[in-house]
Amino acid sequence: MPAVRNSVRTATVLAVVCVCFFPSQTAFAGRGKHGNNGDTEQHAETDHDGTVSVTVGGVVFDRSKNGSGSAAGAVTSRTSWTPPACWYAPRYTPEQLESYLKPIWEAGSTGADWDSQQRDRYVNGHPYKDFNKDKAGDGYWWDSYVNEGFPPGWDSCDEPIFWVDKGDQPPADIKNAVTPEVLAELAYAEIRVPGTKVELAPAHTTKVNLPTWVWLDSADFKPVSVTASVPVLGIEATATAEPVSLQIEPGTADADTYPASGVCEMHDGRIGEPYARGKADQTPPCGVRYLRSSGDGSYPLKATVTWKIHWTGSGGAGGDLPDGTFGATQDVVVQEIQAVNR
Repeated sequence: MPAVRNSVRTATVLAVVCVCFFPSQTAFAGRGKHGNNGDTEQHAETDHDGTVSVTVGGVVFDRSKNGSGSAAGAVTSRTSWTPPACWYAPRYTPEQLESYLKPIWEAGSTGADWDSQQRDRYVNGHPYKDFNKDKAGDGYWWDSYVNEGFPPGWDSCDEPIFWVDKGDQPPADIKNAVTPEVLAELAYAEIRVPGTKVELAPAHTTKVNLPTWVWLDSADFKPVSVTASVPVLGIEATATAEPVSLQIEPGTADADTYPASGVCEMHDGRIGEPYARGKADQTPPCGVRYLRSSGDGSYPLKATVTWKIHWTGSGGAGGDLPDGTFGATQDVVVQEIQAVNR
């Protein structure tokens, strides 16, 4: 069976890529257990207020409080943990599962033995009878869904389609069956934070041995959040990311940072401090001092913001998720101070 499931998953990916080249019935029959009953894997709906909710694999994401702008991006976990690459959620009513599986069996593309085992499981009472039609309205058939980016592990959800009564928890031994915590982890993957281009003074071009002040616009660096929900189950979770620090990497060993660690902590809702007239003789709370000219080129200053991420969900659930980081580089030209000879 594992070999059969792996081949079916491969066919699924090929069907997604090549669906426009096949007649609809052929593509439908070849999707296998990770197919989508003729529906697209993702669609977007815009509300009257402009909020866009995207449905992916039975999970609805509200991104209206997410970071925006062309430079916004996803955070990277500071640990080896990664959000789920696949998960299980309600997908079919009894009638929908019948409409999905029967054409596959009739096409015979998955082999007589596999088709017979499927009929035995879902029709003949081992363990389900007649697609659980007698339970219509009292539960859902759950199936696996895949992150559309196909990250590592996308094919690890290989449990056969299973039934869950309304109000019951999914089987405890099935990893990544949606719960508030799993929804929070999926929301983590959807978080987008603002770009990390920092403000500099002097801007663009600085001088050797002259402290350069570095700060972030506090108006742009506020908490962002994404809410993930499964409406048919009435559960949801919100993952919130809050900026906590900025790490400066000057782009050359010939430089000092302020503070010496290069990590500027958030204080009073801001990271760093804007330069103002009269501060030329002060040491910036967040900054860099280049010790050597960049010559005809520039130094790639990298600024990386660390975001603390926590979640709250249905039933008062909640907790912390791994901190995430997001960074970017910008060019800094460093010139020698010109002496005037008289």
